[in-house]
Amino acid sequence: MSDQREANQPVIIHATPIKRDVAYDDRAQQTSLPIALHRPDGGTEETILILTPGEVELYAIQLEQAIARRESARERRLRCPGPSLPTR
Repeated sequence: MSDQREANQPVIIHATPIKRDVAYDDRAQQTSLPIALHRPDGGTEETILILTPGEVELYAIQLEQAIARRESARERRLRCPGPSLPTR
């Protein structure tokens, strides 16, 4: 019986943020981030990701670090560009 229920469950392959404002609910002390869930057939559905204050702080730090690494990599590429690709 559980195999049949699992077969009917939609498969989500990844989630992406939706370009909308993040909302903070002071009463619930949580933040909601709108996201889209993507299925293998190309379909999507919108929902929200609920984050605690601690999770928001942790992800803010991690995202700042990722942004800094990206900027550093971009600066290295500009200083030492690789071989150019042939044009047609």
